[in-house]
Amino acid sequence: MSEFISYTLIGIFTGAAYAIAASGLVLTYSTTRVFNIAHGAVGMFFAFVYWDFSQKQGMPAWLALIVVLLLVAPAFGVFVQRVLVRDLGNAPVGVSLVVTVGILIGLIGAATQIWPAAGRQVPQFFDGHLIKIGSDVVITWHEVITVVLSAVVAFALFVLLTRTRIGTAMRASVDNPDLLRLYGGRPQLVAALAWAVGTSLAALAGILLTPVIGLQYYDLTLLVISAYAAAMLGKLTSLPMTYVGAMALGLAQSYVVGYLQYIPFGNDITGLPAVIPTVFLVVVLVLLPQAPLRIGQVKGLVSAPVPSFGKAGIWGGSLVLLSMLLAFGLADSDLLLVGTAATYGIVMLSLVLLTGYGGHVSLAQFTFAGVGAVAYSRFDQPNLIGLLLATLVAAAVGAIVAIPVLRLTGLYLALATLGFAQLMDKLVFQTSIAYNIGNPLSAERLSILGLKFSGTGEYTVLMTVFLVLIAVAVIAVRRGRLGRMLVAARDSQAACGTLGLDLRWMRIGLFAASAGIAGLGGALYAGLRGTTVSADFMYFQSLLLLAMAVIWGVTSVTGAVLGGIFMMYLPVAQSDHPSIAGLLFVLLGVGAVIVGRDPNGLANKLFGFNAWVMDRLYPMLAERYPGMALLARGEGSALPASGSVLDVEDPAESAQEEVERDVAVAR
Repeated sequence: MSEFISYTLIGIFTGAAYAIAASGLVLTYSTTRVFNIAHGAVGMFFAFVYWDFSQKQGMPAWLALIVVLLLVAPAFGVFVQRVLVRDLGNAPVGVSLVVTVGILIGLIGAATQIWPAAGRQVPQFFDGHLIKIGSDVVITWHEVITVVLSAVVAFALFVLLTRTRIGTAMRASVDNPDLLRLYGGRPQLVAALAWAVGTSLAALAGILLTPVIGLQYYDLTLLVISAYAAAMLGKLTSLPMTYVGAMALGLAQSYVVGYLQYIPFGNDITGLPAVIPTVFLVVVLVLLPQAPLRIGQVKGLVSAPVPSFGKAGIWGGSLVLLSMLLAFGLADSDLLLVGTAATYGIVMLSLVLLTGYGGHVSLAQFTFAGVGAVAYSRFDQPNLIGLLLATLVAAAVGAIVAIPVLRLTGLYLALATLGFAQLMDKLVFQTSIAYNIGNPLSAERLSILGLKFSGTGEYTVLMTVFLVLIAVAVIAVRRGRLGRMLVAARDSQAACGTLGLDLRWMRIGLFAASAGIAGLGGALYAGLRGTTVSADFMYFQSLLLLAMAVIWGVTSVTGAVLGGIFMMYLPVAQSDHPSIAGLLFVLLGVGAVIVGRDPNGLANKLFGFNAWVMDRLYPMLAERYPGMALLARGEGSALPASGSVLDVEDPAESAQEEVERDVAVAR
């Protein structure tokens, strides 16, 4: 009985910390409609700040707590709201997710840059003082303080939101900000206050949990998964249900940790306690009622280009030729990097299909790549059959993921895929099913029709060929009827529903195809490297992938190719310049925040500049060299005059009109 009481008290303490974090998340979302996926990273960063003030600078713990919670954290929250996420409340969910993912990456980079990895300890409040309950049950004052603070936060938020003019203004700013302005309210000021309070609550949760789980970059950042799970029970609006969810989550996690040893196969699922919040999150997302045609995806793009096969073929052939030249001129170590860029480009092409064309945000693409790598290694068939089987396994997993979340869109769908990624990381990749707790898996390089691509240069050229083929396949989808249907569904699900299109099967097929492409990239990566480990496919990589894809252009094939190159270069630059490794993450985060509002990315801007140059160069060429002017304009040549190197402009007919025509013809 004493054991059960101990686990219950630990669960209440854990749930109280989760409740504090989740309440801050609910407050910011319910007042601004911006979901802060960086909430856990905020808690992590200010836990480091608290440690710096109290342990490194010698400030008293109580004073450091006041400075962090009442000065530094609120100021940062106001800065984020006023500068980084202002006016994102009505933006597509994909945009707000990418911007907050950029904040998450930037905070992790800042923490690693300011406080390099080292063993750090944060003592508990009243460390060493215990409270004895009965003869066997002991709790700490730190745990008691956490539970008391959780109750105080709950009461304070209830009073703030229901008994004060500021709280009324917060609720009104969500329902009708324009009406609030008519009555003299200031929605932006209210939003800034909400973010200040929410940031302080994230910092408080991080500080309270640090003595228990340690001062780590990623463990504290993933605190937000538990906050998501609790907040989702209240549908991101109800604080009472959020607290109920947090307590239920804390108790469940504590009981699983305590009693897992008594389960016959408990030693094989040691990662189960870590994924209890994820399981809770996915179950809540699937079971809670959703609107059947919910809005909130990556939409509102000015022009989704229809690529040209001719131009794609020219540039794709040029890319293959370049890889052949590099194969003769570079060392194997450098060719490994080129091949890695090609595999990353293939994985990013899966995002072009799913997010750029279909409008669905996935935070699990590297997980699907990991499935492909594991399947390729396990099948042990280094040929096209093994590659096809690995691709099909990844596609099947993608379809299985899509089926239970058919009703989810936008934010909820993105969180469900993030939950799936963590489940795979803890329960599959780190068990005997895949990598057997960190052990590497070996994989041989491909043989095609008896020709073995054993050399690094040969294999790099082969992967470049695969990259070009997948790019052309994605282009073919976009140019066809299916591509027009995807874009139309992205822009308006309701309109497609009225035309009689079955969006459910379309989404399942889209997820399967996207996962299959990512799995193909993972299988090729395994063959390139020879061995892979579970760390190669951590779900944090999927966040980096999304940020990089959006920075370079998630709506274009060119953006995927460029994104793959820079995704490869990031760890190389960190290894070559360890003194600024964290700063590179900060720059990536800043880039995601700046460019994240435009899913067309830098690729569109770069080639838009090309069009600007050609518009001014053409008159001079036309006057002096008429033939060269025709080539510059792309007439009689396969070279594009403007737009992406693999993209041309849309025809006048919109995707929606084309879908209506296709449906009419089918009838």
